[in-house]
Amino acid sequence: MSLDPHRGYDLIGDIHGCARTLERLLERLGYSRQDGVWRHPLRMAIFLGDLVDRGPGIREVLHLVHDMVRAGQALCIMGNHEFNALGWSTPAPPGSGRQYVREHSPRHQRLMRETLAQFEDHPQEWREFLRWFYEMPLFIDAGRFRVVHACWDAELITPLKAQFPDGCIDEHFLQAAAVPGSFANMALDRLLRGTDMRLPHGLTLTSGDGFTRSYFRTKFWEENPQTYGDIVFQPDALPELAAQTPLTELQKDELLRYGAHEPLLFVGHYWRRGKPAPIRANLACLDYSAVVGGRLVAYRLDQETRLDAGKFVWVDVDPQEAPR
Repeated sequence: MSLDPHRGYDLIGDIHGCARTLERLLERLGYSRQDGVWRHPLRMAIFLGDLVDRGPGIREVLHLVHDMVRAGQALCIMGNHEFNALGWSTPAPPGSGRQYVREHSPRHQRLMRETLAQFEDHPQEWREFLRWFYEMPLFIDAGRFRVVHACWDAELITPLKAQFPDGCIDEHFLQAAAVPGSFANMALDRLLRGTDMRLPHGLTLTSGDGFTRSYFRTKFWEENPQTYGDIVFQPDALPELAAQTPLTELQKDELLRYGAHEPLLFVGHYWRRGKPAPIRANLACLDYSAVVGGRLVAYRLDQETRLDAGKFVWVDVDPQEAPR
């Protein structure tokens, strides 16, 4: 995707229905509402996905971002929650062993509950937004910087670009993701959810949201990790036994590594906490747990080729925008 190299971009992390907080952040960034659309005279917003689920203002967020995109004031990539919404409403292909691309399990129902409730009286609107989700690219490669919801994996993005030059998938590709081990399944899982690894010694962990898992999310840039604890990248700490367990040489070789000299990369997805800052000079995560009482974070990108800690901008989320 070619972007104006002379324009400034404001990259904004996961919103999850925190509409009032988003408006406060846009105001802080110098945007104002004109003719019903938030605009900036010199800059453009780039949203990193996960507009939906959890928060009380999902409809409002979707309208705001959609109107900005339509007016040429913003771009928005797909997050795993937009993909989940598409999968929830799309029949699975014959022979896949499931009814929908995203199974209607109690856990998935819980994640979708707030979005579905807020659109219960607006079914036509919801159908239109689902169609719009297909217009959200999975990634943006602007040359000097890149944007993806969770993880940049060149070995998957290169063939994706060949199939979908604009990064926007279609319903056939979405349905193919229902088949474990398919290219669609691997690509969407990696780009929208990141890398993971099974916990050692048969251990599990129960996350803050009550789900018990045998896998944990991993860093995709660590150059010389020695233990499981060196590669964990999620809010929930590993059990001490797991954290201290050495990685095997095979495990180290199989880890994805986004190089320190590659273009700037912006991701969301990972529920960070604390004061926003670069992970390293060419990598930033902009998801700071807005919808669970954290911060909604932006990075003001100009012509720099190394990230500047002073260019993160954020607002604390209003407690009223915590999940109901």
